[in-house]
Amino acid sequence: MKTAQLSGSLRANVGKKDAAATRNAERVPCVLYGQGEQTHFSVKQIDIEKIVFSPEVYQVELDIDGKKAKGIIQELQQHPTKGSVQHVDFLELNDSKPVRVKLPVRITGSSRGVMAGGKLMTAFRNLQCVGLPKDLPDAITLDITKLRIGQSIRVSSVDIPGVTFLDPANAVVVAVKMARGAVKGADAGDDEDEEA
Repeated sequence: MKTAQLSGSLRANVGKKDAAATRNAERVPCVLYGQGEQTHFSVKQIDIEKIVFSPEVYQVELDIDGKKAKGIIQELQQHPTKGSVQHVDFLELNDSKPVRVKLPVRITGSSRGVMAGGKLMTAFRNLQCVGLPKDLPDAITLDITKLRIGQSIRVSSVDIPGVTFLDPANAVVVAVKMARGAVKGADAGDDEDEEA
């Protein structure tokens, strides 16, 4: 999993008034929890938004007034109309404790079914996973080269050592559907054409 660095300052007071003052100073109130006591701190809005508004999932190396910690974003609050980040909850990582994250699904290759006129359908943009921080990949990469019209990749067929998927095993992640103008059988191999 990719890492990002973030510097923060401890917050002396915790409450609505203090949170509003923090946001007015173009900082975002945050909390770090998961290993002992909670730590309330704030980070620069521009720094956190680079991490939040990215297609990647990051392990964040936090430096809060000299105290170092590793965490991942567990919960995020955004402004209802502006979309700006209002509050972030970080879960502190422990190398020996499994963590639950949503990892992005990336597709590689050119499907035989799509080249024959089929339509590629992506049902999941992210998958819920559990694993130790060291076992979690940057993303779940699926090769669709062999997919023909009517074929799919299900959660049960995605295998990453040390990672358990929480989505239903029979759920379709990506599939090639029949589309108008597609030639059924055009994506079959040469051997099958000879047999026919």
